[in-house]
Amino acid sequence: MAIPPPRAESRPFDVLSPWGPRADPYYWLRDDERTDPDVLAYLAAENDYRARLLRPLRPLEDALYAELIGRLRPDDATVPAYWNGYWYQSRYEAGREHSVHVRRSAPDALEQLLLDGNAEAPGHPFWELGNLEVSPDNRTLAIAEDTRGRRLYTLRFRDLGTGLEHPERIENAEPDVAWADDGRTVLYVAKDPETLLGNRVMRHVVGTPPAEDTLVHEEPDDTFFVGVERGRSGRFVYIVLDSTVATEVRYAAATSGPLEFTVAIPREREHEYQLEDFGERFVIRSNDRAPNFRIASAPIATVADRATWRDEIAPREDVFVSDFEVFGGFLAVAERAGGLRRIHVRSWDGARDFRVEAGEPAFAMWIGDNEDPASTRLRYVYSSPTTPATTYDFDPLSGERVLLKREPVEGDFDPSRYATEFIEAPARDGARVPVTLLYRRGIVRDGAAPLYQYAYGSYGLSQDPLFSSTILSLVDRGVVFAIAHVRGGQELGRAWYDAGRLYSKLNTFDDFIDVTRHLVRERYVDAARVCAAGGSAGGLLVGAVANRAPGDYRVLVAHVPFVDVVTSMLDEELPLTTNEYDEWGDPAESREMYEYLCAYSPYDNVAALDYPALLVTSGLHDSQVQYWEPAKWVARLRALGAGARSLVLHTNLDTGHGGKPGRFARYREIAEEYAFVLDELGLVTDDQKEIPR
Repeated sequence: MAIPPPRAESRPFDVLSPWGPRADPYYWLRDDERTDPDVLAYLAAENDYRARLLRPLRPLEDALYAELIGRLRPDDATVPAYWNGYWYQSRYEAGREHSVHVRRSAPDALEQLLLDGNAEAPGHPFWELGNLEVSPDNRTLAIAEDTRGRRLYTLRFRDLGTGLEHPERIENAEPDVAWADDGRTVLYVAKDPETLLGNRVMRHVVGTPPAEDTLVHEEPDDTFFVGVERGRSGRFVYIVLDSTVATEVRYAAATSGPLEFTVAIPREREHEYQLEDFGERFVIRSNDRAPNFRIASAPIATVADRATWRDEIAPREDVFVSDFEVFGGFLAVAERAGGLRRIHVRSWDGARDFRVEAGEPAFAMWIGDNEDPASTRLRYVYSSPTTPATTYDFDPLSGERVLLKREPVEGDFDPSRYATEFIEAPARDGARVPVTLLYRRGIVRDGAAPLYQYAYGSYGLSQDPLFSSTILSLVDRGVVFAIAHVRGGQELGRAWYDAGRLYSKLNTFDDFIDVTRHLVRERYVDAARVCAAGGSAGGLLVGAVANRAPGDYRVLVAHVPFVDVVTSMLDEELPLTTNEYDEWGDPAESREMYEYLCAYSPYDNVAALDYPALLVTSGLHDSQVQYWEPAKWVARLRALGAGARSLVLHTNLDTGHGGKPGRFARYREIAEEYAFVLDELGLVTDDQKEIPR
């Protein structure tokens, strides 16, 4: 017997804008307090429908879950990292959800427990560690924790000598803090509990009531994110003010005192930069006259005068400079070239200037934990679709490379069983879209294989071709895995990002569709068995693709999807809206932008189409994509969409944007997704299903 899906009531409502009203019959599903019984009843009904509809897949879910966690080493630990006289490490203990954090005064010394997440989490429906920061005198630990899933962190402070905590709690903060040298003064960013904007930098003295904290900086421009940090050298503390297209950094000597801040380089639209101090100079990553960024240095006293800058790494059209770290003898630069992330090392005198080598077609390498700027070695991490994350210590002078750890994969994992490619797919406007492929060796390229295609495509966030032990559960069943490096990311430099935002956003969606069609045309995969997946802004991509090319996909997965673009960008009281006008556009500013957003917003473009099967997830306490966006979208799809394929919504009532916290919980969610996808792709036999009673 068919299980009837829930139907949300349609209630007339108009969303107002300067350009007229828009009908939104499911607006009532928005409840900022998350207590409305009608709303909670609808979400519960959707969860119940999903559970009943997918119950036959439960044996497969359980098998997949066992398979996924079976690849994890039960008692895994990080490589110890040195900072300020101690070696720091975190580890998982067998069968436990949360990490344990320790330090040692020497690699072979007895460990000192800093924090055990397994002891902190009980009693909270949600618990996630945001940050740990030890004071420069090594005596006090700052702890940032989230107990609601809203990314509103509580700061508390622990005496590492006695193990006792100071009595104060600082609520509604960002997770990052910056210690001053006295070991008692700490800077943090206070967040508005409604808008979740962190716009006030506060000074706190450990052991005193938060009501006595003093304001250091209040950011008047709500398009900027506000952060604080202590520099690697320990000489300065920084206030970092970032928007999509501008930066301003303020610095103060970290010595005891009032922490008097100086603006390094005043903010200027279209100028983004970051700083690290090095002796009497600042080293600067900047896009001034360098769309793909350059590395320069300048005397600290004159850093605002760009005439005093000296190029260390000159700007290049074909290389994007994404990050850097300063060492006494050399500069390490993270770059993107040809769509791949590499590391460039240059000695200060220029005698040594090279890129760290890689031997695979698709890979990524990044700068690791290098807390000590006096180190003569660079710690970096390498990964590829067939190589688990591998940590090395590298001596740029001698070329010696020491393997410290390769992330373990338990079971019978053998990288030689898999093949990877890094290809280009032609987009409809002539652009060439990079694509990472992973598949099981022996698969014949005859157009018969299923496809699981993933992308993100926003904020300039690049999706690197990294190893994932979870994706093996699809690939081992014959699925081709693809990452579409679509415009809106930054794989091919700043121009690649700019070509996928604001009035160019449609490129992101069209690139994704064109990658799918290329893989079908080149007979990598079967046109009738294609899955598209993405989360958050990648969920927007999935939603847009559903409307623009529903016939190209058999099944879609949209995790916490940002699908009600116009309504959200009209509401300045929502978290992130004002921060993201330069990403999506401000629909209240011009009719042209309003109409452009309306043209692709997934919720606004639901129609009587034959949609693919669709799995949608959400978190009731999500601080980034409010739960009502996916809920409204599913409600409208149920009312208007045609076709008889599965449409399920799972709202986790205890979590936020990142899903369930803990080491193992997320694998249960992945197992649920993979079972749904495999079934829709025709890869589940009847004997793998539970017979309904």
